[in-house]
Amino acid sequence: MVAIVLASASPRRAELLAQLGVEFRVAPMDIDEQRNAYEPPIAYVGRMAREKAAAATRQNELNGEGPQAVLAADTIVVAGACAHQVAGRVLGKPRDASHAVQMLCDLSDRTHQVYTAVAVRFGVQQAFVCVCTDVRFRSVSMQEARAYWGTGEPADKAGGYGIQGAAIEFVKKIDGSYSNVVGLPLFETRSALRALQLLD
Repeated sequence: MVAIVLASASPRRAELLAQLGVEFRVAPMDIDEQRNAYEPPIAYVGRMAREKAAAATRQNELNGEGPQAVLAADTIVVAGACAHQVAGRVLGKPRDASHAVQMLCDLSDRTHQVYTAVAVRFGVQQAFVCVCTDVRFRSVSMQEARAYWGTGEPADKAGGYGIQGAAIEFVKKIDGSYSNVVGLPLFETRSALRALQLLD
């Protein structure tokens, strides 16, 4: 089995990848994550995953390590419109408490989309998938949003919440992959790895 480079700093993504039984090492890539003007959210998340994978591949070559399998992923929370439209609002990581509370209030009693793009590279071979999950929140009060920020959990998470933690209490309904919302769609990632013969 080929060892894989996981181009991500997310501990949640590493935990999910480990569930597939693959050997990997973590090597986060520092790239410009600025969304381009008029770039639809789904195009943005796909570009981020591909650029992280490309950066990790280049880094391996610079280190003289030769061709290695690389897996990169990016997850975004989209509110307010179809992700194919420029109007879709991408909710990133909260800047501070007020920003986090505002995001949760924006998601309150509404359905939003969580997109994760996964890019895998191995030599000249590439595989790419993008998965969407609809998440419906119940009504979340300002007091609940402030209390949730106080747990410290949402500080480093897109959309200002982590579904695998205390925020599960806010979730009324999920339509699609749960692991996608956490940060790595397992079924689709397994299929991508198998397509490149990186997993039995």
